[in-house]
Amino acid sequence: MRVPPTSTAVPQTGVDAVFDLPDRLSRKADPKLIAHDELHFAAIAECLEQSIAELSGRLDAERRAPGGTGREAMDRDTEIHRLTARLRTLRRYGLDLCLGHMVGGTEEDGAEQTVYVGRLGLTDSTGRRLLLDWRSPAAEPFFGATHGNPMGLASRRRYRWTDGRISDYWDEVFAPDGFDGHAAALDDQSAFIASLGTNRSPRMRDVLGTIQADQDAIIRAGSRGALVVDGGPGTGKTVVALHRSAYLLYADPRLGHHRRGGGILFVGPHRPYLAYVADVLPSLGEEGVQTCTLRDLVDEGASAAVEADPEVARLKSSADMVKAVEKAVRFYEEPPTQGLTVSTPWSDVRLTAADWAVAFESAPGVPHNEARDQVWEEILTILAEKHEEDLGASPDRLRESLVRDRELVAAFNSAWPLLEAADLVGDLWTVPAYLRMCAPWLSPDEVRALRRADAHAWTVSDLPVLDAARQRLGDPEAARRKRRHESVLAAQRERMTQVVDNLIDAARASGADGDEGEGLVRMLRGEDAKVSLVDESELAVPDPDLLAGPFAHIVVDEAQELTDAEWQMLLLRCPSRSFTIVGDRAQARHGFTESWEERLGRVGLDRVTMASLTINYRTPEEIMAEAAPVIRAALPDANVPTSIRSGGVPVVHGPVSDLGSVLDTWLASHADGIACVIGAPGFRPTPRVRSLTPELSKGLEFDLVVLVDPESFGGGEGIEGAVDRYVAMTRATQQLVILTG
Repeated sequence: MRVPPTSTAVPQTGVDAVFDLPDRLSRKADPKLIAHDELHFAAIAECLEQSIAELSGRLDAERRAPGGTGREAMDRDTEIHRLTARLRTLRRYGLDLCLGHMVGGTEEDGAEQTVYVGRLGLTDSTGRRLLLDWRSPAAEPFFGATHGNPMGLASRRRYRWTDGRISDYWDEVFAPDGFDGHAAALDDQSAFIASLGTNRSPRMRDVLGTIQADQDAIIRAGSRGALVVDGGPGTGKTVVALHRSAYLLYADPRLGHHRRGGGILFVGPHRPYLAYVADVLPSLGEEGVQTCTLRDLVDEGASAAVEADPEVARLKSSADMVKAVEKAVRFYEEPPTQGLTVSTPWSDVRLTAADWAVAFESAPGVPHNEARDQVWEEILTILAEKHEEDLGASPDRLRESLVRDRELVAAFNSAWPLLEAADLVGDLWTVPAYLRMCAPWLSPDEVRALRRADAHAWTVSDLPVLDAARQRLGDPEAARRKRRHESVLAAQRERMTQVVDNLIDAARASGADGDEGEGLVRMLRGEDAKVSLVDESELAVPDPDLLAGPFAHIVVDEAQELTDAEWQMLLLRCPSRSFTIVGDRAQARHGFTESWEERLGRVGLDRVTMASLTINYRTPEEIMAEAAPVIRAALPDANVPTSIRSGGVPVVHGPVSDLGSVLDTWLASHADGIACVIGAPGFRPTPRVRSLTPELSKGLEFDLVVLVDPESFGGGEGIEGAVDRYVAMTRATQQLVILTG
């Protein structure tokens, strides 16, 4: 029987329990071929039941335990998260955790050693390793072995799971005389190739068990510097990017996602893409990767429109425009050039222009709004040091007098105001003199082109500038929150001092004296005791911005589309400059004539390693034969991958009026699978037929793709049109239909 994802039941052993092979594969059901698997699955099932029961008990105990405070509470929450994630994975997959096994080497008695590879590692109560985590170094041959380099393997078996049962499996035999006892398959019928013929689903297919050697080598590459994975449609770039994210979190201790400054950010091209791959990372054993689009990095991204004027978009796409934010902020950090006399009840104190300059340089590297309090404190310190000590003013009374001085406060507020990022950037686009000062390289015509009437009519091209402004300014509420925080702490400490005094009086009244009494008094008077009595629940803590970073590593898919300005958004969040960059120059809608090294060097990434994927596993050669000339007409040097399979279905051409009949015929003859209509905005999607623009289809794949008037894509002529047609054509895994007219 099938084990439901949330069930803790143990499946029955035997071929009818785990293997559900169709009649055409009856030879693979031979007991001699699967007897060892049956025994091992029974052991896994028993261990799963025990593990789920144990994890459930530990989770319940953690939840019932006192919450604690501070670090103790954080550690408890981390452990609850870890136990919950592990339990969810075990319940979700059951025996599906097992990807396959590999046979290689020999035991002490001369028998071959069989090792089972899983999404997670699994060890029974006796310490016997039942599943080896796919990311461990010992599991590398399961993905990396080839006939040219078997990596010590005699054979490898990969399973296909369907609804919790094995619907097929493939054996690859590396020893020339080792076919006995295997349902051996040739390379071109391996698990990966066979999986390509299966139907798509609304979410990305689980392809962990079908990673190929060239992809696995990239997945396991080190995280230092920037690794570029360049490859055309169907080469498995997205597969590599997702699996690399899970692998690096497991294998690289620098990337731990339970501490600040660690973790991985995965950046996709658009929301449909993220929804498509959302199920993959948890299935690989990781839930700690933050996923987003570039729009998600900035609050205004959700409603930002596409820049209508191509010239304005070009001007805003440069890294120089992002760097102009620094000058825009520094304008509000210029110290006054005139001195100020501050009157106190005891004497007048002169604050000179030089004093202003010293104070304004007292918080280097601190965001503008967050530095404000530090600069103010420096001004007060300078004035206090200048005050004559013998005039009878205590430091506290002097400070009270200074902070109440309206002229001083007004002068400081004018010289170092609190700033909002949206207002700062809005001023750039509505005040020409301000823009000319911050971006002096712009010509008068370019300044006029960037000007707009509505300061806050945000476009996608504004987002990098807004992001840079927000990072440079910091949170304008941070100072106010800090003052509230300190006020609450002070009030609590005053209350705790009264409580401590009462406890000491009570202890003395009860007769506690001598060494014991003095020890009690010292303990209650101690600073640690006061801190421990503070109620942290009164301290309002803002929700952390999960996308603010810093991140130890960033993975960028469809990276060929990023402008120089957009790259700055990611560099701000990754000080280590550790990136996985996945893309295809031939799929850049706005052209990509330079090399990856040139593009990345210009934006600030100088340690670049290249990796190339050239085999198209997804797209049938019949479709690629028509798609290749489309892109090469615009980009003669396009890296068009080589398809290695034939679908046996020719590309169909017809009039737009055939759209309904094409879909009806396909749906009637295909009980499963997903179709997509690209280029028909008026078409209403159904559960099995999507409707997308060419741009939003990027990164996705469908069984049937129907293009409607592709010659109009991207405005028709030019690089955008060619790229949009090429991308749309190569989304199909089985059949492509092109309708015109």
